Formats: sequence, structure tokens, C-alpha cells
Amino acid sequence: MSAALLIIALTALGALLLGLRAGRGRDMNLEQWTVGGRGFGAVFVFLLMAGEIYTTFTFLGGSGYAYGHGGPAYYILAYGCLAYVISYWMLPPIWRYARQHRLVSQPDYFATKYDSPAVGVLVAVVGIVAMVPYLVLQFKGLGIIVATASYGAIPSSVAVWIGAGVVTAYVMVSGVHGSAWTAVAKDVLILAVAVFLGLYLPIHLYGGFGTMFSAIQEAKPSFLALPPKGESIAWFDSTVLLTALGFYMWPHSFGSVFTARREKAFRQNAIVMPLYQLILAFVFFVGFAAVLKVPGLTGPQIDLALFRLSIQAFDPWFVGVIGAAGVLTALVPGSMIMMTTATLLANNIYRPLNGTASDQAVSRLARRLVPIVALVAVYFTLSGGQTIVALLLMGYSFVTQLFPALVMSLHRNNPLSSTAVFAGIVVGIATVAATSLTHTTIAILFPGLPEALRDLNIGIVALVLNVLTLAVVSVITRRVPSTSSA
Repeated sequence: MSAALLIIALTALGALLLGLRAGRGRDMNLEQWTVGGRGFGAVFVFLLMAGEIYTTFTFLGGSGYAYGHGGPAYYILAYGCLAYVISYWMLPPIWRYARQHRLVSQPDYFATKYDSPAVGVLVAVVGIVAMVPYLVLQFKGLGIIVATASYGAIPSSVAVWIGAGVVTAYVMVSGVHGSAWTAVAKDVLILAVAVFLGLYLPIHLYGGFGTMFSAIQEAKPSFLALPPKGESIAWFDSTVLLTALGFYMWPHSFGSVFTARREKAFRQNAIVMPLYQLILAFVFFVGFAAVLKVPGLTGPQIDLALFRLSIQAFDPWFVGVIGAAGVLTALVPGSMIMMTTATLLANNIYRPLNGTASDQAVSRLARRLVPIVALVAVYFTLSGGQTIVALLLMGYSFVTQLFPALVMSLHRNNPLSSTAVFAGIVVGIATVAATSLTHTTIAILFPGLPEALRDLNIGIVALVLNVLTLAVVSVITRRVPSTSSA
């Protein structure tokens, strides 16, 4: 066994043991399994949210997008900071309402706020559909990391199966507690590795950052800028807006809000998290460093940029350390996504269909569904071929359709009816689904539009149609304004 493979194997084993141990001594009822008994302090909430946010997308997708697309990659750096500003005001009232009503999932919030089980079921379906590509993203990244870092000793497909087994085991036993504790190890390792690579590789390979960017500009003029068409300024701005609004709309991110002991944790995190976003800059530096040193990667292969360059620059043992960090970036968010998906299926799909189901029955079903969710994700992982960033953007377009109804729910006098919310979400999701399945863009639909409009992210167009539907249907079916506090 090579040094790299040994380090990766020990890391995966350590994550499994840590995740299993996290649930020891606790009565894993539904509330404890899904939201940690609402007892996490500011540090754990920070680590849990960072564990969900900084994933294989950060590690491989960020560097791969910088390598393959250049300047447009900076949208990844921008949208998180905007989302944290929004979270300072948005998350505390969500937490207060969820704590007051003992909610355990995102659909619970929507169903209770709008007094509509149907809205809750719809939100659950949207969340499940969106999280499948997000979970596929984690497994896809895991396969790339292990296969490359082990120098081909372990095929990507085998790595995916092993990773899915590890996550399934500790999620079934420990729930969100396992995710939180493994997030501690992940954050420490990914921070150290990303900063080191981002500093060392440009200096070692080019002599400095200025020299690196000058060499790229000379070899590929305009590569570091936004192009006039396609990923233009209009695309950049609309994509940043779409992803910022959808940042906390992911069911697992939304659900992690419920784990906090006090609402103060969210404002503390909103202040600190933008600094954590700087990790992405170092990841981008690695991708840019690979542009001239590892030429020829195209399509899904751009996600290999970081490891192809690392294999050239480092000894196998250190490639194993990089691989170990990458493995944790897949396991931690993967565990949260699997747990949340299983919870939505049991608590928000099964329970409404079986009104007599107890919390114990729902909790047992949720745990039993975890391996089924894992198998579905593995299937799509092994049969799919999209790049990591493409997978994430598709999921974002789905979950962002929940944002308008969420924002309005925070108002003391919310004018939206449940019918309007249902209709708006359906219209937004249908638009995203139709355009994604047919690979349709605004430029294809309306070639005569000005360039700025043709390059808009299709998810933003779906969001506009969503809001228009909300307004029209609300006027038609206006309900008595709610007086419940946020």
C-alpha cells in the first residue's frame, strides 16, 4: 500500500469512528438525530455550516472552474459574502419560529407558516430533487480524489462505494452529531491544505503571483477577464444573485439553523464567515497555477486540475494528505445531505400520508431510508458526466425558487396565500426543469434580445416568473393577513 493510499484510508477510518462515537450516550429520537436536540453552541453551528458550505465543490470545483473558465470563477468567491450579509437578519427569526413550534425540517417551516401540508410536501419534493445532484457532487468529487490521490490503486467507482458506506454507517447511528464532529476535523485540515497549496504552488512554479498571472495573460489573453458573451457580466451578476439567495435554501443548510442553542450564534457566524470565504481565493490560485503546467484538461476533466498539479509537485505522502482533506470535504456535507433527504422522505412525505405515525416510527423510517438514498446517489454518480460546478448550479436553480415565499413568511402581515406559494414554486421549478432537460438558454429562446439579457442565468428568469405568479395568484386568492410573529 502506498503512503498516499494509507493516509487516505486512515482518514476515512478516523471519520467513521469519530462519527459513530458522536452518537454515544444519546437517545437518538427524531429531534436529537436531525437537529442535535437544539443544543449546539456558536462554534459547533459554525463548523456544521462550514462543513456543508465548503465541500468538494470548494476543493475540486473551485480550482477546476478557475482552470477551465478563468475570470468567471470569481462568482464563487462573491456569492457567499452576500449570503452571509443576508443571513445576519434572516436566520434569527427562522430559528425563533422553529424553536417555538419544535420544527425539525425545512418543509415543516413552510407547512406551518402557510398552514398548508400541501406546501410542506411540495417543499420536501423540491428539496429532495435538488439534493440528489448535490449528493452526487460529493460522491463524484470523492471518486476523483481517491482515484487520483491513490495513483489509480483504487478506481473511482470503488472509492464512491466505500465513501457511501462510511457515511451511511455513521449517519444511521449518530445523525447530525456525527456530521458536526467530523466537520471539526475537516475544517482544520482543509484550511491548512488550501492555504498551503494556494501560497506554495504559484511561488514554487512561477516565482510569485504576479509572474503567474502575467504568464497566463501572455499565453491566454483575456482568460482572466469576463468574456463579452456567455459568462459575461450579465451572467456573472445574475449567477451571484441566484446563488446568494439560494445559499440557505438548501434543506440541509436550512435545517442546520434549527440545531443552535441561541440565535446569537447566527449573527456571530455572519461576521466571521466572510473571512472563511478567503479559502476560496487560495483554491483559485491552485487552479490558475495549473493552467500552464497541466494543459489539455477539458469538460469534466477540469475537476482534476488540483490533483494533477499536486502529483507533479509533491511526494506521494503529501498527495495523500491533500487527498485526505478532499475526502473529508465529501464525507461531511454528504452525511448532512443524506440525513436531511431521509428526514424529508420520512417526516414530510410519509408522515402526511400516514397521520397516525409517531415520532419514533418516523425516526426509525428515516434511518432505514439512509442506505436507500445512498444507493440512488451512487447510481447517478456512476452514470453521470457533468462537471461539479454544473451539478451545483442546477441544484441552486431549484432551491432558490423557495426564497420569495420564505422572505414573505418573515413579515408579520404576510399577504401571500398558500395557493399562491404553491403556484409560484411550481412555476419556478417547471421553468428550471424544462430548460435544464432541454439545455435551453435565454439566448436560444430569444436570440434577438440584447446581449446583457441573453446571458442571464436561467434560474433568475425562473425566479422572476415565480414572483409574478405569487403576486397574481395572491391577488386572486388573498387571505386574511397573518398576525403571527416571525
